[in-house]
Amino acid sequence: MEPLDTVLAAHRAYLLGWNIGVTGGPDLPTYRSDVPHAPLNGVLRVAGRTPHDALTEARQRLHGVPRIWWVGPDSDAGSADALISLGAVEVARMPIMTVEIGEAADVPTPAGVHIAETADLAAFVPAYARVSGIPADGVAATIEREKAFTGDGTLLRLAGHRDDGRVVATAVAWISHGLVTLYFVGTQPEQRRRGIGAAMTRAALDLAAERGVRTAALTSSAVGESVYRSLGFRPVGEFRLLTF
Repeated sequence: MEPLDTVLAAHRAYLLGWNIGVTGGPDLPTYRSDVPHAPLNGVLRVAGRTPHDALTEARQRLHGVPRIWWVGPDSDAGSADALISLGAVEVARMPIMTVEIGEAADVPTPAGVHIAETADLAAFVPAYARVSGIPADGVAATIEREKAFTGDGTLLRLAGHRDDGRVVATAVAWISHGLVTLYFVGTQPEQRRRGIGAAMTRAALDLAAERGVRTAALTSSAVGESVYRSLGFRPVGEFRLLTF
C-alpha cells in the first residue's frame, strides 16, 4: 500500500492540473479553474502559515469563484478549527480511502451497460456535471478546462453507455505518483441502485492495473462510501472541507 503522503501528493497533482491561477508554494498551494463549482477551485493544504495570513491570502487568490479548503493530514494540526474560528464554514468530512487493486472485489457489469475509455468531452462532461452539481452554465467552461488539463500523470476517462448510446455513468482515473486516484465516479440519478457505480469503479481499477498500478485511492462522499467499502476500499485518513 502506498504511504498516505503519496496518496495526498497524487490528489494535489490532479487538482493542480485544473489550475489557471497562482499556485503558490508548498505552504499554501491553491488551484483556480474559474469553473463555477467549488471543488474545482480551492486550497490544498496549509503548513507553517498562521491561519489568519493563510486565509487572507487564499481569499485574495480565489476571489470571485466558489471554492473549498481541503484540510487533511498534510495540513498543520488544528488548521480546520482555527480557520472556522476565523469565519470559514465546514461543509463536509470525506474519508480518504485506498485498496490494493489485486485485493479489490470483482463485480459484474450490469446488462446493457458498456464501459470504455472516451475522448468525447461533449457527452462526458455534461454527464458528470449533472451528478456532481456543476451548473448548466458552467459546462462549457468545464469542457475547455478538461481540454487544457495538464498534470504530472496520466488522465483516463471512462464512460458507461447504454445500448442506445446514452452516457449513464462516468469515472476519471488519474495515474500519478505510482497509484490511481478516482474522481467524478457517478451514475445518472434514474440509473442508480443497479450496480453501475461499482462496475465503473472496478473498470477504472482494471484499466490502471493494465498499466502496472497496484494501489487505488479516492475521497468518498457519504452516498458512495458503502459502495467503495463493498469493493474493498478502507479509510486511511480524512479531509475536512471548508468554504471561506
